Amino acid sequence: MNQRESGSSMEFLKNWGDGLTRWTERWIPDALVIVWILSIVTFIMALIWGNTTVSGAVVAWGKGFWELLAFAMQMCLIMMTGYILACSPPVKWLLDKLSSIPNPDKPHQAIVAMCLFSMLTAWLNWGLSLIGSAMFALFLVRRNPKTDYRLLVAAAYLGLGCTWHSGVSGSATLLVNTPDNFLIKTKLLTTTISTWETIFTPFNIILAVIIIVVVTWLMAKMHPSEEKTYKVKPELLEKLKLYEGPEKPSGPYTASLWMNWWPGFNLIVAAAGLVWLGMEMRQKGFFDFINLNNINLFFLMLGVLFHWRPWSFLKATEDAGKAVWGIIIQFPFYAGIFGLFKFTGLATAATQAFVAISTPSTYLLIVYWYSGLLNYLIPSGGSEWAVTAPYLIPAAQQLGVSIPKTVLTYAWGDMLTDMIQPFWAIAMLAVAKLEFREIMGWLLLVFILYAIITSVAFLIYPMI
Repeated sequence: MNQRESGSSMEFLKNWGDGLTRWTERWIPDALVIVWILSIVTFIMALIWGNTTVSGAVVAWGKGFWELLAFAMQMCLIMMTGYILACSPPVKWLLDKLSSIPNPDKPHQAIVAMCLFSMLTAWLNWGLSLIGSAMFALFLVRRNPKTDYRLLVAAAYLGLGCTWHSGVSGSATLLVNTPDNFLIKTKLLTTTISTWETIFTPFNIILAVIIIVVVTWLMAKMHPSEEKTYKVKPELLEKLKLYEGPEKPSGPYTASLWMNWWPGFNLIVAAAGLVWLGMEMRQKGFFDFINLNNINLFFLMLGVLFHWRPWSFLKATEDAGKAVWGIIIQFPFYAGIFGLFKFTGLATAATQAFVAISTPSTYLLIVYWYSGLLNYLIPSGGSEWAVTAPYLIPAAQQLGVSIPKTVLTYAWGDMLTDMIQPFWAIAMLAVAKLEFREIMGWLLLVFILYAIITSVAFLIYPMI
């Protein structure tokens, strides 16, 4: 392919991406409105297929409304602990050092660095990746001014679209390994499912490595020529501000001020939390230890330690709180939808529908694409899992398909459309000072390649 053909192909993709983004902005309302619409649709479905009355559906909805409070808190903490950690001085120091590695005269190296950082950190903690990648992009663009800024920001979003739900902060895979989770309480599962059967399977690890390598290679190859590169202008560079923690006050200390800034509290609390986690891991074993509660506590203690002083940690937490309000207010309504499935006959009807259109060899591929398409309307992996688990798990049981494989397939399917879904990019783009349509073209090409590779993988998965 010559340069002109390559350029026209990219322009086509960018135009396509711009059109899809405009369609999304025109027709897809705010996430809260979506959950209300889905609640109404599910209510009607319960009346038609759920073998219930209007009053019965209302009771089911209300009964489910507070079923997911613990799960909602766990999701908030994943986001907040990652955000807090990304804002800490040691992480910012590390980002600054890493940004000096790429050669400024070879802009594709900065793209490679951004891709690897985004996808690897997302595998560890998606909240850390979301904010940390936005910050890393700012460090990189300052040291690598010849790099295309839009492509760099697109690379920063890849962790949320390619790897997060396959890693150790994945909502579904960690939830099923968390004791007394809502699936066990409602008898959908009889026991926890170890991460040895989901996250740490050879299939999951190998697929994640393949995606990271192929996507990084593709993004590096897509860097435009120098004359077509979108470079950051000095006036925009001045607006790209990194998070700045509170300044330590000068002058005489009062007792309260001294305690707010004394690092001893952070050391004591972090040491206690990390020691407890070490004892817990020793008792349970590594793979059973990895669950939502323990992962959240680990990153929370790292945040306490890395911020060093109570006031610094508190201000970072205050800033992180602005990113989780949507989760807090939406989860009760998703729990209401969960109630409509669980406490009427709707879950049974949905289970029978999946059994009717699937075979043991095709079920995982159907779950994969179904989860991906539904994710465009329910962009929270935890929320979507709460809605779909009541019928995906029983359908797998009836077809004789492995439950751990079903959970892992859902996790990958949930990521399928994340990279073309603007919802989670809002916080990152606010830092980067770009609009989603400006990065959509590259993400669309990645989405196509990603969908092909993963679809083949989940067609093969039942045979493994």
